[in-house]
Amino acid sequence: MAEERVEVLVAGAGLGGLSASMFLAQHGVDVLTVERHPGTAIHPRATGQSWRTMELFRWAGIDQRVLNASGRASLGLRVTVASSLNGRIFHQIVEDGDELAVAPVVGVQAGMAGQDVAEPIMLERARELGARVRFSTELVSFEQDAEGVHAVLRQRDTGEETAVHARYLVAADGGRSPIRERLGIATEGVGTIGNQIGVVFDADLGDRLRPNVTELYYLQNEHFTGALVNTDIPGRFVFAPDYHPERGETLADYPPERLTELIRIATDLPELAPDIVWTGAWEMAARIATDFRAGRVFLVGDAAKVTPPTGGMGGNTAVGDGHDIAWKLAAVLRGAAGPGLLDTYQAERKPYAEKVVNTSLHYAKHRMVPDLDTSELPPPSDPFGLLLGFRYRSAAVLPADDDPEPTEDPMKPSGRAGFRAPHVPITVDGEAKSTVDLLGRGWVLFGGSGGEAWREAAAKAAAESGVPIACHLAGVDFGDPEDHFARRYGIGPEGATLIRPDGIVAWRSVEASADPTGTLWDVLARVLDR
Repeated sequence: MAEERVEVLVAGAGLGGLSASMFLAQHGVDVLTVERHPGTAIHPRATGQSWRTMELFRWAGIDQRVLNASGRASLGLRVTVASSLNGRIFHQIVEDGDELAVAPVVGVQAGMAGQDVAEPIMLERARELGARVRFSTELVSFEQDAEGVHAVLRQRDTGEETAVHARYLVAADGGRSPIRERLGIATEGVGTIGNQIGVVFDADLGDRLRPNVTELYYLQNEHFTGALVNTDIPGRFVFAPDYHPERGETLADYPPERLTELIRIATDLPELAPDIVWTGAWEMAARIATDFRAGRVFLVGDAAKVTPPTGGMGGNTAVGDGHDIAWKLAAVLRGAAGPGLLDTYQAERKPYAEKVVNTSLHYAKHRMVPDLDTSELPPPSDPFGLLLGFRYRSAAVLPADDDPEPTEDPMKPSGRAGFRAPHVPITVDGEAKSTVDLLGRGWVLFGGSGGEAWREAAAKAAAESGVPIACHLAGVDFGDPEDHFARRYGIGPEGATLIRPDGIVAWRSVEASADPTGTLWDVLARVLDR
């Protein structure tokens, strides 16, 4: 049996696995990704990229590729709960996208690409950065010890097996994750709340949906409950009616003739002759792994949590998982951080996943599963606050306050430790940019106009720690034409704030320090478990 060594092995090339692969490669990590299927997703599920996801994609250099792949992003969004496309409207959740006019505080544009469009872009970028990705290859066994993870891979077309020795394993192998099961990690939560048939079809729906606008309908009528949405391909749609295995139904009970009749009911076009391109059954469920880590193995995406699709947060959370574990693994592998940094993956991502799943369950009741009992669940999170105003609490952030709230209003960012570093319009060499453009590729120290002492401290701390720190002073290295920087980051002219590679504020000093170098070195030692 052939053998090879790699720093990180990623099992699964969906949104979570490709995110981990892309960002690990960007950090210079030797990463091998394997996927049992022959290619990326062919179903345009997990449509849409949140502002946070597009921020991560900007740092990876693919934000414009994703936007260009789906022109619908800039042309509006409408989300409706109705009996059919031309029937009774129960709720108009989003009318034309005005509710999402958040440009003043984000600095990026949300995307609307489907998973079938986004994954090939991520794959291409991962390979450009040096990641190796093999399809039709499955992980058939693994074991771990103090030195690493020892896995056996099988090429499904030939049966050829390879032994791979990795320092770490990222499990991105889906909601029924065999890796999670082999580790003995349980899941908790509501469980199954419904079963759907995914149907991709081509048809001319006339004026039923507005052209070049993302139209998502949640449909509730006497024949089915489900959803219908347009895709990046003109004339192609995804339809997802429910079916009932508990009554003995299977996918075989829904041949093209029956699906055609349901599509006609959904669209109010009784003579429609849709061309059904693809069908597949899937489970709508809510589950969270009790642990996101077991030794040298880390769960990301659906392996860590399964959430109802209502709200569009599942795929975005998977991308966030992949980015989070990537920069932390890179820091430990390069000796910039101690092993304790890896403990912060679960500490930060699991509470976030719990809020995503809980909020999606409330949305599911409102939009698709009216009989779902949510009476025992916590109230839903504000979606905008969850996407952009979340707060991490772990050893990798050093908050200076005891505020227990898990989120803040993103329209009023505070710049406190644990929160996303705010977008501020700036100028660099006369060119309009955002503070977001200065982040995401390593550690960054922002300082006020009188913060030259912090610049010297950053240089010394970087030299002593081996952790590169880019320093940018407001009014010196970049212009602040709207005078927002000091307020949004919460520092004075001699203050400073340290931003992690994921754009999260690790620490800040509102004013000057008597010993800037010692202070900064102490901060790095604490957040990086040095």
